[in-house]
Amino acid sequence: MFPFKTALNASTLFPFQLDVEQQIQVAAVAGYEGIELWVGDIQNYIKKGGTTAQLRSKMNESGIRLVNAIAFFKWADSDDDIRAQGFMQAEEEMRLLAELGCEAVAAPPFGNVEDVTLDQFAYYFSKLSDMGHKIGVEPYLEFWGRAKKLSTLSEAYQILAKSGLKDAKLLLDPFHMYTGGSDFELLKEINGSHIGIFHVNDYPESPSSDVIQDKERVFPGEGIAPSARLAELLFDAGYRGFLSLELFQENYGQRDALEVAAYGLKKMKSAYSV
Repeated sequence: MFPFKTALNASTLFPFQLDVEQQIQVAAVAGYEGIELWVGDIQNYIKKGGTTAQLRSKMNESGIRLVNAIAFFKWADSDDDIRAQGFMQAEEEMRLLAELGCEAVAAPPFGNVEDVTLDQFAYYFSKLSDMGHKIGVEPYLEFWGRAKKLSTLSEAYQILAKSGLKDAKLLLDPFHMYTGGSDFELLKEINGSHIGIFHVNDYPESPSSDVIQDKERVFPGEGIAPSARLAELLFDAGYRGFLSLELFQENYGQRDALEVAAYGLKKMKSAYSV
């Protein structure tokens, strides 16, 4: 049984250099229910003459939901001026996403965050969440395994708890759990209602976790990630939301974009069945 919804993170298609309309089309034809677009790609589409109305119409026609967007604004930077600029960027980009009907946006530890305390992270995230809710786009707190701070699931839990936000959600990713040394079993402590989206990927035994790079992620079930256990933990937590395939491979041999998307969907459903 596969109890989750499926989404495609557009990073998986980056080697094919598709515009956002083409990314949506590939995801829809391959059979995904949702897509994660990158804000930079959306902005490039608009610079070349596209409009948010056209893009929203494309998604409606394709039956694809824009379930999350990938953005990089420095909402938690230790420098007051840089952080203020980050919030201005966040507001501008969230308003753009709201025009597209986008449900959420990633909020990773982007910027200089090494000296930022977890209490400060919590305060900044609560401000970001308040802004997002007023606009209509929910920030998902994301941790990066190689970040100087906010690199583990445990830190993310603490930030949510300290934020005072009852409905705040996390963006989870097994690759970042692996590279940051998070204990996967800590997922027992979360209620599924606090998971915004779950990125799906796998990783080989070599290179080791301290040196492996994003481009070395592999399709679900083709590495050593405990995918079956992760599916069980998510299911037991009550999560029934989106699993989103996020790879950064530089090429896929002879496979075209649609073949990659379809193959990834098949592997995701197999690896994350319960």
